[in-house]
Amino acid sequence: MILTGLVVLAFALAIAASVLHDGLSAKATPTRMEAFVARNARHLAIPGKARAAQNPVLDSPEEQREARTHFADHCTICHGNDGSGDTLIGNGLYPKPPDLRLSATQDLSDGELFWIIENGVRFTGMPAFSGNGDHMTSGNHGNGQDSWKLVHFIRHLPHLTAAERLEMERFNPKGPEDRAEEQEEDQFLNEATPKARPESQTQRRK
Repeated sequence: MILTGLVVLAFALAIAASVLHDGLSAKATPTRMEAFVARNARHLAIPGKARAAQNPVLDSPEEQREARTHFADHCTICHGNDGSGDTLIGNGLYPKPPDLRLSATQDLSDGELFWIIENGVRFTGMPAFSGNGDHMTSGNHGNGQDSWKLVHFIRHLPHLTAAERLEMERFNPKGPEDRAEEQEEDQFLNEATPKARPESQTQRRK
């Protein structure tokens, strides 16, 4: 309890120092002290049982593809297809999304990654994706299985191929401009494709 109290106090002091130095702007970059305190506070916040949890989902090409398309649709707006966090939304958050390919994320246990996906992280842009109260259940769709698959994909991010990134782009969320461009392309292709003549007209000409 004393250690937790000291961490909370240090975190409060780091936040106070940041606010005094940078105001409330989200453009600022957290200081090393803030990052250090935040990482340790997150570690203490994750229950020991959760940190020790093993991934119950077997890794396979099929599971990787499902997780890859799920990540592309749900996570890339902040994290990017490559997990770098270098996106329009990501760069506007405080703190910025971590580069998921680096050791700060890759060194976390599977259980820690799962817990973060399911529960989110307060005071950041990371939302909670769990829809139920038992975050440690697994084996059924909707009971953590998707999050466990994402853990496998996060492990794969440092080795993501160009072909995989290209595939992910097809599943990225599309804005109004992207949808309008697709509609124009479809309309152009439909108009350029010659329409088949009715069979009756063909027979008459013969």
